[in-house]
Amino acid sequence: MLSKTCVLIGAPVDSGTRRPGCLMGPDALRTAGLADALTGLGHDVHDRGNVAPGPFTPDPTDHAVHARAETAAWTDALTRAARDAARQGMAIFMGGDHSLSLGTVAGVAANAQDIGRPQFVLWLDAHADFHTPLSSTSGNLHGTPLAYVTGCPGFDGFAPPPAPVPAENVCILGLRSVDGPERAALANSAISAHDMREIDEGGIARPLGAFLDRVARAGGLLHVSLDVDFLDPSFAPAVGTTVPGGATMREAHLVMEMINDSGLMTSLDLVELNPFLDERGRTAQVMVDLAASGMGRRVFDRPTRAYP
Repeated sequence: MLSKTCVLIGAPVDSGTRRPGCLMGPDALRTAGLADALTGLGHDVHDRGNVAPGPFTPDPTDHAVHARAETAAWTDALTRAARDAARQGMAIFMGGDHSLSLGTVAGVAANAQDIGRPQFVLWLDAHADFHTPLSSTSGNLHGTPLAYVTGCPGFDGFAPPPAPVPAENVCILGLRSVDGPERAALANSAISAHDMREIDEGGIARPLGAFLDRVARAGGLLHVSLDVDFLDPSFAPAVGTTVPGGATMREAHLVMEMINDSGLMTSLDLVELNPFLDERGRTAQVMVDLAASGMGRRVFDRPTRAYP
């Protein structure tokens, strides 16, 4: 395994949802030993602390979208931070609710454009996060990042993403909570979306392997966005959007090990960890363990020895 320079960036974003607590996520991941786990795998780790948004002025008349101005300020700050971190090595963003990915994906995609490489995104999530502020009935912007980074309209108050990611370069794994308007939007897009029924019927390795092959053939950079609710809540309860029937620990570790085997991942989000809802740090440790699997940890190095 090749040693990498890992740049850790805290993104204590709590504006994308009305349920507070995700702002504690970066410190929970630090306490659970993320830096030590990566260092133990031979990587060079630099923790740059937490990003903060620039000044913003809330609009008290904007009742349709929760904390639009604050999330736009976070997006600007994280786009700049991600673009810079992607130049330095493996950028790992410690969240924070999923609205942080409006900025992290926009920033790494801008870096990909800077160096002339295509950007791909693997979205590990129970939700598609493909609403726009116009289609969202909740008004929570943690349900909008994939729409924003693929260049969908409707994001008034946000700077356009500097390098929109082509929809055909996005793959979602783990879907099991998608409403009607979002389902229709996905059907009309080129995003590759795989729900838990498909995974139950055919396994998780097949769609993931096909996507990783496409990234490799294109010479692309791969951003992985790992939401706590990708996992079944029996393993990872510390999330405000629990949806039963998620990935098992075995499936999740397989996903991360396959990502590591591919050598394609260049940036990673760890999002929607709400320590206020956790059980003695259990979910934070799960996220650290999965990140370690994505960065080279395994029980045995393959090929394993066969015995008659």
